[in-house]
Amino acid sequence: MNVPEHIAIILDGNGRWAKSKGMPRTYGHTVGAKNVETICRAAHDLGVKYVTMYAFSTENWSRPADEVKALMKLLGEYIKKCMKTAKKDNLRVRFIGDLSKLDEKLRANIKELTEYSSQFTGLTLTIAINYGSRDEMTRAIRKVAKDVKDDKISVDDIDEALFSSYLDTKDIPDPDFMIRTSGEQRLSNYLLWQLAYAEFYFTPVAWPEFTPDELKKAIEEYDKRNRRFGGI
Repeated sequence: MNVPEHIAIILDGNGRWAKSKGMPRTYGHTVGAKNVETICRAAHDLGVKYVTMYAFSTENWSRPADEVKALMKLLGEYIKKCMKTAKKDNLRVRFIGDLSKLDEKLRANIKELTEYSSQFTGLTLTIAINYGSRDEMTRAIRKVAKDVKDDKISVDDIDEALFSSYLDTKDIPDPDFMIRTSGEQRLSNYLLWQLAYAEFYFTPVAWPEFTPDELKKAIEEYDKRNRRFGGI
């Protein structure tokens, strides 16, 4: 089976799934967080090398304050727990997004996990927090403009490869495959540059119920597609 090297996932449906169970939205986020480890382990076992997950977008700040607070608390708890998970599963963990907007304690935990897990050589999990693709590209353009102004690069140096080197994802390959759970069929400002040639897969299954079997089903669909890049 042709397995994608890098899968990007939009973890959608936590709140709606919880509501359907008569539970608060925060319950769905808690169950969804637990599923991250399960799916990462399954992806590794199937031969996937990189997984990038959309955990908290730049737009998510507009959610109710109590939900945002709960999400930030959950992210902090997950990051602490992930220290043990990284060692157990030989998991390298990275983060993308504008982390400067997060509180100091959370940023410190992110830095600690990133540095600690850099020694591991298994699956690379990238977690997008306070991430939005337009924001990412805007930040990259500012850096490019500053480097041109400072004579570090010239305008003629700017091409796709150079621009990519200014993005948050500069250290990993672009995704081959994007999965979005819970039925929505849009990118929601996620990896717009990086997903230019990716295959898309949308499933009605909510993230808390997205099992290893569902992941395998998605990859089997990927395997059936005839991937071409230009021409006929």
